[in-house]
Amino acid sequence: MARYWPEPAYQHGTAARTGVLLVNLGTPEAPTAAALRPYLKQFLSDPRVVEIPRLVWWPILNGIILNTRPAASAKKYASVWMNEGSPLKVHTERQAKLLAGYLTKAGHPDLDIDFAMRYGSPSIADRLQAMRARGCSRILVVPLYPQYSASTTATVVDEVSRCMGHMRNQPELRFVRNFHDDPGYIEALARSVRDHWMKNGEPDRLVMSFHGVPRRSLDLGDPYHCECHKTGRLLAEALGLPRERALVTFQSRFGKAEWLKPYTQPTLEALAAQGVGRVDVICPGFVADCLETLEEIAMECREAFLEHGGKEFHYIPCLNENHEWIDALTRLSIAHLGNWLEIGRPDEASLAAARSRAMEKGATR
Repeated sequence: MARYWPEPAYQHGTAARTGVLLVNLGTPEAPTAAALRPYLKQFLSDPRVVEIPRLVWWPILNGIILNTRPAASAKKYASVWMNEGSPLKVHTERQAKLLAGYLTKAGHPDLDIDFAMRYGSPSIADRLQAMRARGCSRILVVPLYPQYSASTTATVVDEVSRCMGHMRNQPELRFVRNFHDDPGYIEALARSVRDHWMKNGEPDRLVMSFHGVPRRSLDLGDPYHCECHKTGRLLAEALGLPRERALVTFQSRFGKAEWLKPYTQPTLEALAAQGVGRVDVICPGFVADCLETLEEIAMECREAFLEHGGKEFHYIPCLNENHEWIDALTRLSIAHLGNWLEIGRPDEASLAAARSRAMEKGATR
């Protein structure tokens, strides 16, 4: 295999383009065991996702997990699959298209906007090559994880860096590290909750459920736990909720090791047993609905809460294509693009000189 990928033909004098690449976690191509197997293998082979020595993990992954989990996961995916495909992919693609439109309205029509999945398709490698072929020499990478974690944001940076090793003519890169306390993001979350409450009334408790990670990651210095709690605090403050009505929990535990606590489903079961009649659950760590929100929270956790004596359960959807979120994403992108937005634009002095030359040329005719 050649070290370098084929490069687009270089042409002197061609104006360089600036691009924005949105990256989300990933999805299988179909809700089937056959499609889940390669997706899960790619995902669970990432050493940042599973920090177990490969000598120990490889037999477990290939001998047990990939022979048992795909069929069970396929059934769950089938329960949330949309006509257009996987919810995560559908919403991320829509977000990219909307972002392009919002940036155009903001005065930046020449930006190249694309999206990729860290695992599955479209891959980061494919989209980076496509953006390079379209002339992008500057690319802002936006991992769609509000809270930084080594197992999410950092693995996007790893993969982009790996791709750079295959490029002879590399683009200039910038990354968004996190946006857990971005005012626009917080307000978009608050607006989505307020809108839900306007239609359905307020709950006894608002549970803010974030994706879990092993507790060991916190002990080793990962800031994810702290950033989740900051998001939760800022959202509760924006809604004017007292501390006892807003809870931060963690979902999607995998394996027997201790993960970040409190766990979402046991917390909901305990609330129901304590006589809490209604809970609303929102997942601020996900900007697009996916298996973990639509199946795990809206279906499994709803059933658990009601079975343990709860009376009313509401799932508040992710930000998806909400105007406030796309507007926040637009402003976040512009802030990180910074001076790239000015590169290639003539300054006022150049424009004045050009107008002057044009007037002089017209006067001499």
